[in-house]
Amino acid sequence: MNHPGSMRTIAGNAVVIAALLAIAGLLLRLHLGQDGWQPTPLPARRWIALAAVLGYVAGCLALWWRARPRPDEPGDSGEPPLLVAWASQTGFARQLAGHTAQSLRDGGCRVRLRALDQVDAALLAGTRKALFIASTTGEGDPPDHALAFLDQVMRQAPALPALQYAVLALGDRSYADYCAFGHRLDDWLRGQGAQPLFDTVDVDNADPAALRHWQQLLGQFGDGRVQADWSPPDYQSWVLRARTRTNPGSVGGPVFQLCLQPADGALPAWQAGDIAEIGPRHAPATVEQWMRAHALDPATTLADGRALRELLAAARLPEAIDGSAPEAIAAALQPLPHREYSIASLPSENHLRLLLRRQSHPDGTPGLASGWLCDHAAIGARIDLRLRANPNFHPPAGDAPLVLIGNGTGIAGLRAHLRARIDAGARRNWLLFGERHRAHDFHFGDELEQWRRDGGIEHLDTVFSRDGGPHRYVQDVLAAQAGRLRRWVDHGATVLVCGSLQGMAPAVDAVIAQVLGREPKEQLVRERRYRRDVY
Repeated sequence: MNHPGSMRTIAGNAVVIAALLAIAGLLLRLHLGQDGWQPTPLPARRWIALAAVLGYVAGCLALWWRARPRPDEPGDSGEPPLLVAWASQTGFARQLAGHTAQSLRDGGCRVRLRALDQVDAALLAGTRKALFIASTTGEGDPPDHALAFLDQVMRQAPALPALQYAVLALGDRSYADYCAFGHRLDDWLRGQGAQPLFDTVDVDNADPAALRHWQQLLGQFGDGRVQADWSPPDYQSWVLRARTRTNPGSVGGPVFQLCLQPADGALPAWQAGDIAEIGPRHAPATVEQWMRAHALDPATTLADGRALRELLAAARLPEAIDGSAPEAIAAALQPLPHREYSIASLPSENHLRLLLRRQSHPDGTPGLASGWLCDHAAIGARIDLRLRANPNFHPPAGDAPLVLIGNGTGIAGLRAHLRARIDAGARRNWLLFGERHRAHDFHFGDELEQWRRDGGIEHLDTVFSRDGGPHRYVQDVLAAQAGRLRRWVDHGATVLVCGSLQGMAPAVDAVIAQVLGREPKEQLVRERRYRRDVY
C-alpha cells in the first residue's frame, strides 16, 4: 500500500499531465485545421509545429519522471531512508554526496539524496540517520544555496532527539575559519538533541586520506561492506618483522600485536593518534582456488612478467571472466578497500606497532584484512601500508591533565598517547580501560602497571567484565569516579576516547553528559577537549 503523500503526488501529477495533453491536442487542431487530421502530406511549417508540440509534451513527461516518488522514499517498510544532504559552492560536496549515496546503496541501504536547501524541519524530524557533506566558502560562510536552510530550519530550532547524524566538513586550512560551516552545522545538530554517529571528519583541500577515512566509516551502515576506495592510496612497502598473540586462552577473538618497519629507507614520522592504512590481500590458497575454478594456471604471468596471482591477491576477485586473456583480467581488477588501525607506538621506538583482533564472519571464516595480517602474512612478508595523519586525535598541547578512556584493542591508540606524554614529562594522566578477563585480555598490562608505579600514570582504573566485581564496563567505572572527572575537567583536562563505536563510546558519552551536564559536555567538544577515535 502506498504512502498517502505519495498517492496524492501521483494523482496531482496525473491531473497535470492530462491537462497538458488536452492543451497539446487543442494546439495541434489549431495547427492542422478544425476538421482534425489531414490525410494529405503536411507542409513543412506544420511538421515543425507538430514537432514543437510533441517536444513540449515530452518535456512535461520528463519533468514528471524526475519529480515522481522514488524507491528511496519512505513507505510501509518501517525505517525511513538514510538521508544524505549536501551543501556545495563549487560542486565538489555534491559529487562526494553522490559517491556517499552510491556506496550506501551498494551496501544495501535505502538512501534519500538531497541538497541542503531541499531539507526542511519535517524531513529531519522523520529521519533517523543523516549524513551531511558541507563545504565552507569565503571566510567561514555557507554555500549560497544553504542560506535557505539556515533561515528556514536552523532558526526554527526544532528538537531532533531521534536523529543520529555525521558531518563531512570540507574546507581549506589556509583560512582562519577552517571548515566553519560544517562545524556550525554539527554544533546546531547537537544543540537540537541529535546524536553524532561519529565525530566530524574535516577535509582539507580534498585530502584523499580524509575522504578514505569517511568512506571507511560508511562501512558501519547496511551490510558493512566497504566499497572500493574512491581514490586508491599510494601505499609504501613495509615488512612484517614480528607477530605475537597477546590473549591466549581468552574467550574473545584472538588479538595479535604486529611490529612493522619500512622495506626501504628510514622510519617516517607520525604522532600519537595517527592511523595506519593497510592494503589487505587474499590468502594464497583463496587466490589459487579462484584461478583453478576459472581454468587459469596459478603460474600465469602477464607480458610484462608480473604474476597474475599477485595482482589478484590485492583485488576483488571477479565473479566471471568470460575467457578473457590475463592482460584483460588484470586491467579490469578493482583494488581491495583499505583497512584502518590505530598506531600503538611512536617513531622513537624504532618500529610501527599495531594491535588488532582477528575478526570472523558468521560462518567462522576470518575477515579479509585481519585474517591476512593475523594468519596468512608470513614474517618477512611485504605489507602495503600508508600513514594517515589524524589531527582530531593528536595529543593536547602542554602538560594539562589528560583522561584516556578505551576498551578492547582501542588501548592501542591510548598506549601511544601515554608513551608520548611520559616522554614529554607530562604526568597527569588518567587511564580507564575495560576488557573481558584480566588474566588473558589486559593488553600492554605489564607496561601500564610499570608506568603507574613510576608515576607516568596518576590513576589507572581497569575493569574486566567476566571477572565479576562492583563494575562491569568502563563506563561504570567512569560513573563511579564522577567527582574526579569533574575535578580534572575543571583543571583543564582533555578527554580522549578510543574503542568500540557500538557499545562503549555512546555509553561513555552518556556518562560524561550526566556527570558534567549536557551543555558543559558540548562546550568541551567545541573547545576540542573531548575527542574520540571510535570504530
